[in-house]
Amino acid sequence: MQIVKIPFLQVPMFSDKDVAYAIESPKLKPFYKYPVNIESFKEVIEEKKKENTDRETLYKVIVEQYAGLETGEAVKQNIEKLRDKNTFTITTAHQPSLFTGPLYYIYKIISTVHLVQKLNKHYPECHFVPIFVSGGEDHDFEEANHAQIFNNRLEWTNEESGSVGMMNTKTLLPVLESLKSILGSSDNATEIYKIIEGAYTRHERYSDATQDLVNALFGKYGLVAINMNHPNLKRLFIPQMQEEILKQPSHALVEASQQSLEKVGFSAQAFARDINLFYLNDQVRERIVKEDNTYKVLNTDLEFSEAALLQELEEHPEHFSPNVVMRPLYQEIVLPNLAYIGGGGELAYWLERKSQFAHFDVKFPMLIRRNSVMWIDKGSYQKMKKLELSVEDLLLDVEELIKVHVSRSTSNELSLTEEKNRVEAAYEDMTQKAASIDPTLAKAFQAEQTRQMKSLDQLESRLMRAEKQKHDIAINQIRSLKDKFFPGNGLQERVDNFMPLFLQKGWDFFDILLLHLDPLEKAKLLVLIDDK
Repeated sequence: MQIVKIPFLQVPMFSDKDVAYAIESPKLKPFYKYPVNIESFKEVIEEKKKENTDRETLYKVIVEQYAGLETGEAVKQNIEKLRDKNTFTITTAHQPSLFTGPLYYIYKIISTVHLVQKLNKHYPECHFVPIFVSGGEDHDFEEANHAQIFNNRLEWTNEESGSVGMMNTKTLLPVLESLKSILGSSDNATEIYKIIEGAYTRHERYSDATQDLVNALFGKYGLVAINMNHPNLKRLFIPQMQEEILKQPSHALVEASQQSLEKVGFSAQAFARDINLFYLNDQVRERIVKEDNTYKVLNTDLEFSEAALLQELEEHPEHFSPNVVMRPLYQEIVLPNLAYIGGGGELAYWLERKSQFAHFDVKFPMLIRRNSVMWIDKGSYQKMKKLELSVEDLLLDVEELIKVHVSRSTSNELSLTEEKNRVEAAYEDMTQKAASIDPTLAKAFQAEQTRQMKSLDQLESRLMRAEKQKHDIAINQIRSLKDKFFPGNGLQERVDNFMPLFLQKGWDFFDILLLHLDPLEKAKLLVLIDDK
């Protein structure tokens, strides 16, 4: 593999806030607690030890969730070690996207595993466990129901509503058939399809299938996947949910943080509600709102008095689901967690939570930007070499990139810059002469200069167009490469699924990523070039 590392500042696809956090801009320092480096973990560990994490409940829930899964030794050991007060977690999370969805789902997990391996070496007196939280409580079905594979959009059609994780897997059969036909019959295709089909057909609930799939793909690295939608875990969160219902502190705290962020130039990420909880039940995940003295569940007939809602919370905490504002808090209460690894958008809403965590007296974790990756396959790399394109060239706008290539490839002079400079100088002289005779004539000469310069620009464009016609094949290849690595002018990792790369490399794909994806190496787009 060839490795190229491009600073975030040179990649136009990253947001200003994402770049600012990655390069440790002083503007964002008030909104997080720990600098991102291996030495800072010593302080994070000492702080987390002060919290009374209910490890026994966490352990029992995970054991229950893994009871029906084929579990490797690395996962079994990590689950057992979670009971030990010197074991801590490094966590990432994602909604249960179909077939894992876009590549960054994979990159999040591998970044987490890499960091855990590094921490286990650096702090041998402790043990660290990589955790994947599957966000199955979300009801954004349209965000999780598709995957892009070989330019084919595979989409899961389902008429159910409510939590995605609670949906039935029977409706996945048609999209599984489509996947099988797309993947083909190679050894790697047969192996990965068998894993996916098994995970999605062994379980009735989609959240269980997702946990099974993640375990099958990453269990050998000791990754522990957890579904937070469990009554015993929700019970640990009752005090915070009760305060959110009765006193509604999060709204004001988050809004104040957002206003502070806006003052230093960054927009808000998540909209805080008065009550940041949903009511969750079969086919239902709707917001809880307070109207006068009554609590209502939107888009349903459900209504509660204050006493009745608190009783429901005590008896059925699983009927309450945190939204994006409360979810980080819930996660950190349940887990003995030191750091959260996420993308720029995720960390943006964590940056709005520090004061909320302080209010609820919960330790705020280290926030670590996951690795962003661009994978250049062997065939594409050969095309780039033939076209004499560098990785940095691909960051240019496609039309600008074509101009650069055509200019490099031709012996003809396509620029009229020198000629335009001479014309401009001549008109300036003429304008001065005219102004010395009659000042009112200067504007006429300046207007004519503007028209002439525009005409020269148009003629220059015609020269470029004429030359481009000689390079049709190369230009089409450039457009194809640009679309492949920056689809829709976005990042490859946000669109493409991992399976085409798995078909090429097999299990080596994950091992190559694990070798190179170090999330402590900040603010670099990691370009992996398969040149062999």
